Amino acid sequence: MSLHFPEKPRRPDGAAFVIAAGLAALGALLVWEGNRLPQLGGYAGVGPADVPKLVGWCLVALAGWTVVAAFRGAFPERPRQQVPPLLWIIGGLAAQLVLLPMAGFSIATGILFACTARGFGKRQLWISLPVGLAFSLAVYGVFDRVLELNLPAGLPETLLYGG
Repeated sequence: MSLHFPEKPRRPDGAAFVIAAGLAALGALLVWEGNRLPQLGGYAGVGPADVPKLVGWCLVALAGWTVVAAFRGAFPERPRQQVPPLLWIIGGLAAQLVLLPMAGFSIATGILFACTARGFGKRQLWISLPVGLAFSLAVYGVFDRVLELNLPAGLPETLLYGG
């Protein structure tokens, strides 16, 4: 019985260093912005500046962990990027941006849902489009009736919720 140990790469993982740099930059930005906010702790001692600073420091720590993993070669092999699913999702986002002012929230977001489902491998658009429209109408109802926030209304929203 022999043990198979994977060969270590000759160089550290360059993509991991790019990811670590992005995490560190975002973390440093959050810490910097958190330091600019006023510390109004009140009776609990926790103010609006504490959460951005905490998240920022956690991102900086994750960046350090990513660098260590890159030097160790601990990242699994990444699969080859597939372009068509990505184009379905980007096309759905573009369609939502274009249709949102004209068709309203439910139709635009339902189309985004169907395109994203297609990008993730669901081939039956005739099923995912009505499901997306139903979910979008429900989300619109929560935002409009419960949270009292305004979303762009189209024909379905006007008929169901009164606009």
